[in-house]
Amino acid sequence: MKKADLLSTLFVGVDIGSRSHVVVLLDFESQKPLQRFKVANNQPGAVELAQRLAIALPSRSDLSRLIIALESTSFYGIHIANYLSSCDVLAPFHTFVYCLNPKVIRNYKKSFIDLGKNDAMDAFVIADFARANRITTQPWRGSQFLALQRLTRHRLHLAKAMTREKAYMLSNIFLKFSEFSMLDPDEQPFSHSFGATASSVLTDFLSTEEIIDMPMEDLIHYLCEKGHNRFPVPEDTASLLKQAARNSYRLDKCLYEPLTVSIASSFTVIATYKAEIRAVNKAIEKTLRGLDPNAYQCLLSIPGIGPVMAAGILSEIGYIGAFHSQEALAKYAGLVWRENQSSRFTGEDTPLSKAGNAYLRYYLLEATSHVKNHCSEFAAFYQKKYAEVKTHQHKRALALTARKLVRLIFGLLAKHQLYSSNRVDQA
Repeated sequence: MKKADLLSTLFVGVDIGSRSHVVVLLDFESQKPLQRFKVANNQPGAVELAQRLAIALPSRSDLSRLIIALESTSFYGIHIANYLSSCDVLAPFHTFVYCLNPKVIRNYKKSFIDLGKNDAMDAFVIADFARANRITTQPWRGSQFLALQRLTRHRLHLAKAMTREKAYMLSNIFLKFSEFSMLDPDEQPFSHSFGATASSVLTDFLSTEEIIDMPMEDLIHYLCEKGHNRFPVPEDTASLLKQAARNSYRLDKCLYEPLTVSIASSFTVIATYKAEIRAVNKAIEKTLRGLDPNAYQCLLSIPGIGPVMAAGILSEIGYIGAFHSQEALAKYAGLVWRENQSSRFTGEDTPLSKAGNAYLRYYLLEATSHVKNHCSEFAAFYQKKYAEVKTHQHKRALALTARKLVRLIFGLLAKHQLYSSNRVDQA
């Protein structure tokens, strides 16, 4: 921001709370707050804050701009940020609302000597951070991307919850049918351990003895019925299942029924998660229609990036025009490395910052793991970085390849282009 703009700006720091917000107002030259007050964290409180700011600005003829900064503390600041960025009362004052990383504010506060800890002081530090022209993030982007963001983040929440449930269920499966969960992939009777046939075997048979004692012809008929005749050689599948049952540990009879009930419950929970994820996928597709379809298609054109990853990346980036360069986008995602250098010493270890948007970083890393399997240029780059070191090979190579992917994504979105293998580095 230019110096003339700084001199004409009213800086507002808001310390977010679950029940109320503390607000501090500063201009560029003031040593003490111009105003300090508290408003409730509800709609009347937001209206009061906007009105007080609208009164404070006209009272100073030298102030014509408004920057409102608040910490991104969970979901408590979403309503106030959304309201202040779009309310008609503040529209004439070139209003910008910024949600700041609490880690950045915490580190900035350390530059003050013997500064106490209270809500008013925290609001002052936030306002002073904005006044020092230290904000590097983009302004609040509005409701459309927030809607998509809530859906994609909820889908990620459901997917992680389903993964946790599967991991938990495996412990019960091991107790009931130990060999079933320990077999190598080529020795598994079923291609999918959580599929319909596996679910039936683990819940219909109370113990492994029932599988062993069942006549081979009946077991083959059972598997063909549950597998809808999809097994190429059902006799081999039945033999593998019987062999696994024979090699499994035996349990006391009192344990089989509780374990069976637990496993059946987990299968029901997993099926529910899958149904909810499908419903959220439809909602994401519907919400995407109201955004920029060209940006979505640009991301889908990259080999290995599907609808889920494309929607997640787009929801966290928002409008690409908010970023002036691919470096700014990488910094927003936390895909930058902290330099470790002093005098003649230069450290080889340069840790990843991780100070940016954790969700965007997750989507980019996940997308990279797929892109490198579909795009030879990214695969070669990944292998090159993997071979450069002896420790943390995969994580380091994946992060560096994700940084390369950021350049590609920024170039495609900024130029409204589809991916072409002839122009890999499109930044």
